[in-house]
Amino acid sequence: MRWRTGKLPHILIVTKDPVINERFTVAIAVDDENDTQMGGGSRWPFTTHLGCTTGTDDDSPTAPLTATLPSQAPLPPVQPWCISQIFCPGAILQTVNIAQLYSDPKTFVDKPTSKSAQQVLSDFSAFNLSTVTEGDLVNFIETDFSGEGLELEAAALTNFNANSAFLDNVTDPLLKAFAQIINGYWTQLARNTNQSVLCDYWDSYWIIQGLLKSELYSIVNATLQNFMDEIEDFGFIPNGGRTYYLDRSQPPLFINMVYDYVAVTNDTSILQRALPLAEIELAWWANNRTSEITSPYTNQSYMLARYSVNNTAPRPESYLTDYLTANDPTLGTPLTQQTEAIYGELASAAESGWDFTARFEMVPQYGDPGLRTYNIKNTIPVCLNSILYSAHTLLADLYGESNSTATTVHRQTATNIRAGILDLMWDASKLAFYDFNVTSNARNSFFSVATYYPVWAGIIPDEVLSSQSNAFGYFAAINLVMNKYNGTVPTTFVDWSGQQWDAPNTWPPHQYIILEALNALPSNLTTNTLPTPGSGQSTYDLVPSGQLSLTESQLPGQPLRGAQASQNMTATGPGADINALNGTVVNGGNSTLGEGWAATLGREVANRYFTSALCSWHATGGSIPGLLPRLPNSELNLTNSVNNTGNMYEKFSVLNVDSSGSGGEYTVQAGFGWTNGVLLWIAANYGRLLVAPECPALVASA
Repeated sequence: MRWRTGKLPHILIVTKDPVINERFTVAIAVDDENDTQMGGGSRWPFTTHLGCTTGTDDDSPTAPLTATLPSQAPLPPVQPWCISQIFCPGAILQTVNIAQLYSDPKTFVDKPTSKSAQQVLSDFSAFNLSTVTEGDLVNFIETDFSGEGLELEAAALTNFNANSAFLDNVTDPLLKAFAQIINGYWTQLARNTNQSVLCDYWDSYWIIQGLLKSELYSIVNATLQNFMDEIEDFGFIPNGGRTYYLDRSQPPLFINMVYDYVAVTNDTSILQRALPLAEIELAWWANNRTSEITSPYTNQSYMLARYSVNNTAPRPESYLTDYLTANDPTLGTPLTQQTEAIYGELASAAESGWDFTARFEMVPQYGDPGLRTYNIKNTIPVCLNSILYSAHTLLADLYGESNSTATTVHRQTATNIRAGILDLMWDASKLAFYDFNVTSNARNSFFSVATYYPVWAGIIPDEVLSSQSNAFGYFAAINLVMNKYNGTVPTTFVDWSGQQWDAPNTWPPHQYIILEALNALPSNLTTNTLPTPGSGQSTYDLVPSGQLSLTESQLPGQPLRGAQASQNMTATGPGADINALNGTVVNGGNSTLGEGWAATLGREVANRYFTSALCSWHATGGSIPGLLPRLPNSELNLTNSVNNTGNMYEKFSVLNVDSSGSGGEYTVQAGFGWTNGVLLWIAANYGRLLVAPECPALVASA
């Protein structure tokens, strides 16, 4: 294999398992002298990266070794974008997954080969798949593959400032100390590896928000340089750094990252390389994910994007889960599409970053039956098009007067996208944005936090601008969460799908989007105080009729515990607003003189997020000498954290502030970059409004 020369070591970022995000070769990484294939292929030598987890779980084989394999469905078609015969869909990948050797289906694709690719294929071809046993496959993997994550070594993070200036904005001693600890996690997560690794594409946006506050500008620059390497090599930024991600991207936030970096550092030298490559990135989305949509409401046509991956096989990193979604004979729900089409829907869901949610199901149901009805490829998502509107607008700003032609083109494109979003996705009567459904040629009615992306991007409907009442109505669901629930804002209010991008889970990026959307409102719309519900009503009464498409009794229930257990909480009415009662988990900080409703909601969301991060960290072993004592082992045993020192989770819960979210294809991980990044961003921007919470007791008092 020929390495590119003249490259300095970069510091990169990885968000889930370190190995799963290895950078890739155009094909299989084969060296003439030692043609060893890495799990997904490697590209750059001697690289330092900054991880968000501290290691790879040991996932040992779990199946009986004497058992023969169950029968298999026919192999899927060869995927032209994924040419590895080992880690791409094919006989080896399907057989290993059907054997269910590991509890986590991504374990196998994390393993680099210890032999040449040709020898691995030869060894596998010696098996008779009708008689091969679990033990045969275990021996094959142990002989032909190495352990996952073994290439990582601790690395020093140079130019790190433990006392970054943003910490001075946090006035509460406990929360300042906690923010300083999280700031220090960057040093703990630095690793050396002889392969370059990158995080999932869109995760980087929120990681960079934190890195900028931590003044780690060289790391941000290096991350952007590596994204630019990918655009040069592949014409777009893939989902993550593996060969089998070459068919899909993720929400296109590269231009936003470049803009924020330049805004903070004033390093305009990066634009010489970044601007032409930003054009290539946007051209890829225009040529591969954009189509003309004619409005059934106005008969106007717009060029709008969707997530639509050309894929007809299970995703390699989730092969077994996709395979069973399509082929599990125990599922009674009939297939709504051909198996290959379902695989394309599942890959497109991964491209969206929201994998998975009832938001994109034609017939929302629990688990795989709902996934079998996925229809994301025929959905025009409000969040994606808002991101693209932002990208074109910011790119025009970056050009400025240096290229008036390019500036004009991008502003015109942004204008078309904005008009399409307002026409197709804005419901003026409900004061919310919804995805547009190409299948039904109509606006969906499924409510999600995607409704806040347009205002985050600068698209504010006239109805919102017309009055403070309407502006609040647009954000009324946030007020409902702050009163009705103990945790942060969920992605959706559907809590029965079993999918990780539905309730009760809440995600750090969306707390950021909500806060920035609140900040985007003109000041003349935010001076009034928060409205109060009518007599005998809860804050649900303040939500515009039909906005949530759920009655109050259909919303997720808030379990009571500890001091709350004696409260008279009801599913509807004023008793449902449990955080208006004494002794509950308010954690909203302290109001300031003359505070308007938007500032109140921002303060409450910021405090609730900080509370969730701190209390879940404390519940899993975190402590701060002199400020936050460690919980006794009798309590930490409840969270399996006796030997732990605190987790920063990738997702939280709308129901609690001291636990992680749940579900999804990956086990709940600790130390996620976007969690850290959003926390540091909130510390910098809301630090003087943050108040130390009283974390709920893990054990109810007698």
